[in-house]
Amino acid sequence: MKTVIIDYGMGNLRSVQKAVQSLGFPAEISAQAAVLRGADALILPGVGAFPQAMANLEQRKLLPELKANLHKPFLGICLGMQLLLSQSEEFGLHPGLDIIAGEVKYFRKAEKFPAELPVPHMGWNDVRQRPCALFRGLPESFSVYFVHSYYVKPKAPEVAAGITQYGLDFCSALAKDNVFGVQFHPEKSGETGLQILRNFLSLV
Repeated sequence: MKTVIIDYGMGNLRSVQKAVQSLGFPAEISAQAAVLRGADALILPGVGAFPQAMANLEQRKLLPELKANLHKPFLGICLGMQLLLSQSEEFGLHPGLDIIAGEVKYFRKAEKFPAELPVPHMGWNDVRQRPCALFRGLPESFSVYFVHSYYVKPKAPEVAAGITQYGLDFCSALAKDNVFGVQFHPEKSGETGLQILRNFLSLV
């Protein structure tokens, strides 16, 4: 089994790779289309700005190959999850991968978002899960580590696999067929995060 962590110049690639390897699974970091094509599972991590991430994916000619491999287990982490949506309002409106219909929104622009809450949302917080393969063996509510200023708002409520409260209830996990996304960092979330990665890799 081969897991490929997609390298588009943004993200904590090594920490994700080490977390996967600690579970006994081989993991390769690559920006090569041929390597993505030969993967059994794909992980798209991400740290940084949405428009730059999309530009990097396009410059590296990874967009066609990425979309062509969505029949395999696919996991977007943090910014990697946001890229799955139709568009983001980060630094203006920018198109995303449009794999899951919806938008990426800024916390401060949300209606009635408490002014006293700091942005970015940083630290441990709870996820209330809708049972799916990604969360097998975890309680109905579990705690994981977040660092983000934007959140996803999918059009279809049924793709929201996790909900977190931070000034508002926002979607913190997505599940649609073989495609999953988590706004939090499983590689920084202790045994709970490792269980989520283990569940994902067991889908192969």
